[in-house]
Amino acid sequence: MKKTVIERCALLGVALLLSGATGRTRAPDGEPTRDVQGHVTLTLTNSQAPLKDASNVVVWLVPLGATANIPNQSGRRAFQMAQHNKSFQPSILVVPIGTAVDFPNLDPWFHNVFSLYQGKRFDLGLYEAGSRRKVLFDRPGASYIFCNIHPQMHAVVMAVDSNYFGISDKMGRVSIPGVPSGSYEMHVWYEQAEPKTLEALDRELVIAEGSRSLPAITLAAVREDPMKHKNKYGEDYDPKDQAPTY
Repeated sequence: MKKTVIERCALLGVALLLSGATGRTRAPDGEPTRDVQGHVTLTLTNSQAPLKDASNVVVWLVPLGATANIPNQSGRRAFQMAQHNKSFQPSILVVPIGTAVDFPNLDPWFHNVFSLYQGKRFDLGLYEAGSRRKVLFDRPGASYIFCNIHPQMHAVVMAVDSNYFGISDKMGRVSIPGVPSGSYEMHVWYEQAEPKTLEALDRELVIAEGSRSLPAITLAAVREDPMKHKNKYGEDYDPKDQAPTY
């Protein structure tokens, strides 16, 4: 009996080593899942000159047909957008539709988080340091997030109809983790791109063991500056409201 236990432990150790060496997870049917890689290039609309910073482009894959029946293996994830150093962190957050996002205030002053322009509309009111609020993002698309006290605070929560998504880094690299092989529809979103440009990038593709790369994505940026906005009352921000205590 003792020998049998040792043998089983040894076999388990070998299995774990092999699993770690491949860097793969497996869907319930035994189908391996791995990261899907892609690359984004951003250019200026007029000059077509490439931008040095190609970050914050969202890419997501919507399962089609039988692929939609494969259970997601990432489990339930907690999502938050913190207020810290008078900024939202992260400045862009992608979540599946129906996700509740936590908005903790990590600053030593008050914040008033709101979104009234597009997407999910809400106003969390004034809340103090150390407190938090939650918002359910139950509709697809981009919700532009601001603070009614600090006009420099600007972020986006992007709700998508998929559990498979990624955000480009400064080099334009995109990685979508844990994607099972199958058929998908690819979608792209970028805050500074025209809607018709983004729609033109929609396409169906097949993810397979020998083909786990996204097609090249090139986007023209309409503007370089963050979106200008009014406060939640539709008025310009009052400089007197930006005292150190707030």
